[in-house]
Amino acid sequence: MSNIRRQSIISSGIVYLGFALGFLYTYLFTKEGGFTQEQYGLIGTFLAIGNIMYAFANFGMQAYIYKFYPYYKDNLQPEENDMLTWVLLVGIVGFIIVAVGGYFFKDLVIRKFGAHSADLVKYYFWVFPFGFGILLYNLLESYAWQLNKSVFTTFLREIQYRVFTTTLVILFLTGVLRQFGIFIKIYSFLYLLLAVILLAYLIFKNEIFFTFSPSRVTRRFFKKILLLATLVWSGGLVYNIANFFAVIVIAAVVPQGLAYAGVYTLAQFICSLIQAPQRGIIAASIPPLAKAWKDKDYAKINRIYHRSSINQLLFSLGMFILIWINFQDGVHSFGLKKGYLDAQYIFLFLGLKMVVDMGTGLNSQIIGTSTFWRFDFFTGLLLLLITLPMNYVLAKRMGAIGPAIADFITFAVYNGIRYFFLLRKFNMQPFDRKTVYSILAGALSFALCYLLFDHKLGIGWMFLRSMLFLLLYLTAIINLDLSPDLLPVWQTVKKRIGLKS
Repeated sequence: MSNIRRQSIISSGIVYLGFALGFLYTYLFTKEGGFTQEQYGLIGTFLAIGNIMYAFANFGMQAYIYKFYPYYKDNLQPEENDMLTWVLLVGIVGFIIVAVGGYFFKDLVIRKFGAHSADLVKYYFWVFPFGFGILLYNLLESYAWQLNKSVFTTFLREIQYRVFTTTLVILFLTGVLRQFGIFIKIYSFLYLLLAVILLAYLIFKNEIFFTFSPSRVTRRFFKKILLLATLVWSGGLVYNIANFFAVIVIAAVVPQGLAYAGVYTLAQFICSLIQAPQRGIIAASIPPLAKAWKDKDYAKINRIYHRSSINQLLFSLGMFILIWINFQDGVHSFGLKKGYLDAQYIFLFLGLKMVVDMGTGLNSQIIGTSTFWRFDFFTGLLLLLITLPMNYVLAKRMGAIGPAIADFITFAVYNGIRYFFLLRKFNMQPFDRKTVYSILAGALSFALCYLLFDHKLGIGWMFLRSMLFLLLYLTAIINLDLSPDLLPVWQTVKKRIGLKS
């Protein structure tokens, strides 16, 4: 676990440095006198559609990498490894199919979005290079994780992407880019640029080779690879549609569609602060999980499952409460457009969704790296069957908050099913008394801060409120020894700064 811990901590640190940049450009997007809510909503809609394009086009290649890379590594010389060649080839073919379908369905897009989201129709074809960049970067990133390059890929996704975006935003606000159309066209190529940088880095480090000659591993496992890719792709497809459908349905059916898509996008970005460590933990955990399944080391899998649950629960719950108690104050104090106050209750449900998703541990990654591929498909299909109609109906009836409620309900059901599957199949479950203590520590710390600082506005009050909550919450975590990784990290920090010989 020490290597997972180390990579997760480094990756999380990079993620939060990236979020500092992300906060800057989000502030520039949402402050008074900057971009309109519709323009910010278009950015969020681009992200949603681009990720769904990636979900259609990848054809399960990430699952293929996660599950079979250990076999390629153990049985082939690096120059014989043909995995990445087939991954990229299949991905490119998949995106060509998506692009052709997108071209022929453009009239449907015009009908569905023309009334409430005219700018999406106007810049529709610029979504395609954006989606292609997301596809290529995700495929290369998944392969780089197997090469223990998760820190560098996290840097590219969390920092470099935001440096590029922030630079574009500043150029637009200062008048260097005089038209929003120029801004969005350049923005659509950012992920492609990241993919090129990552590919060049891996080639420079002699970490990847390309060969079109099928290796003996590919020939031996071809049928299993095909079955895995098909089922996991199907499950991943419905998962991604469920995850990104909300912004699209808001843009399509809610009056002032892109404006409310902007409100929803802000809530999603704030929620990504909660989710940040999950990305680093996933990146660091997938290689050892794949190897543990290969070696039938169930004790190690269960240990990763339990630690990922308690660590992510502690962090996600703390971040959720910290943001919630400062939300209204933050909108007022930082001079955001008043319309973004509507994001508070959207954040409430999306934030609770994140707490549930992270608190149940790496159940998706554990199942995804196992041989139970069919289960991924059926649970993903169930998620889709619940979330799509619920998102649509609640958006029509309740506006932008409806999809947030739908997402919370469906992801709670989704994670509950995966929890009971691992419990019944392998007698693995991530919860114990520390789970209950963690929730109580968060709830009691929140209650005290709320009673003392309710209706207090201003940056000074935000600081005091936050410091008190952190003091109470962290004191409880340390004294109750809730995290198995916190004390080792603290001991290492003390040693590094000279507090411990």
